[in-house]
Amino acid sequence: MATLPQPISAFERCLCDLAARHPGWDLRSITRLDSAGAILLWRAWGRQWPAVLAISPGHRALLGRIEGVRVDVEPVLPKQSRLLAWLLALGQGSWVAASHLLAMVALIGQMILDLAYLCVHPRDIPWREFSANLYKTGAQALPVTALIGFLIGVVISYLSALQLKTFGADVFIVNLLGISIVRELGPVLVAVLVAGRSGSAMTAQIGVMRVTEEIDALATMGVSRSQRLILPKVLALAVAMPLLVIWCSAAGIIGGMVSAKLQMDLSYGFFIDTLPRVVPVANVWIGIGKGVVFGLLIALIACHFGLQVKPNTESLSSRTTTSVVTSITVAIIVDAVFAVLTRNLGIP
Repeated sequence: MATLPQPISAFERCLCDLAARHPGWDLRSITRLDSAGAILLWRAWGRQWPAVLAISPGHRALLGRIEGVRVDVEPVLPKQSRLLAWLLALGQGSWVAASHLLAMVALIGQMILDLAYLCVHPRDIPWREFSANLYKTGAQALPVTALIGFLIGVVISYLSALQLKTFGADVFIVNLLGISIVRELGPVLVAVLVAGRSGSAMTAQIGVMRVTEEIDALATMGVSRSQRLILPKVLALAVAMPLLVIWCSAAGIIGGMVSAKLQMDLSYGFFIDTLPRVVPVANVWIGIGKGVVFGLLIALIACHFGLQVKPNTESLSSRTTTSVVTSITVAIIVDAVFAVLTRNLGIP
């Protein structure tokens, strides 16, 4: 490689020009030829043997090995085809999305079959795995969700107080905080936090088991990966999410109440007495329902991308990132669907 002229790109262009002008090549005077030089020659010949070639048997064998290496070459599209290249990109993206959707449907079907089996055989229910995942995704997430909820309540209350004071509508801060936090912000904040915290952990755990072939070992021992790995995670997050939503919403309302007291001198008693009257209980059920749906979707997406990890560290990192981004995106889309479907519920 050190004896090749520099820059190599200019030397390769010269070889391509020679190959275009001379169909016959006499390389018998070459005493040494490494793989880099052989690749340059092969590319200059257009990845095919020239019409006439005089070369030593050893160098011919080296070029034969280069010929056997498959190289995916992107075709050079004409100008007219480049204008429609976005169609190819759109088709490829649609195909990837459809394949992921199909795999998700298969995963959901497997979950249903596992639930049916465990209903018939209750002694096989993985209580230990379920409780461990419930502790990791629920109990250990209480501090961060309470902190974020409290701070968001303070911020919303502080910013709203500045506007409500202008119109003399200080008391309506209870309505604003109650509806926004209980109905929307609480579930969405928890979904984003859980997707970044628990969802990424699930994907990484299953992905590492794929890399270290632990999942294959479970299959060899006759242990169902879906019953022992996926189902406990999905059920635990579906149970923990609505509880976290209630916890985060309560922390947000407390933060807003404290801020309203400091900013507007609104008493705690008035806030607590007014809140149940201006925030119908239907909003609480909507928030809990969102929590259940978000938990199921985040866990399914995390497990799906964990099972898609290939046995290398690059795939592990990319799949974990894709899992988090997809979970957050899906949660926001589902929240928008909830907003449309429940637009006439819980609004006083």
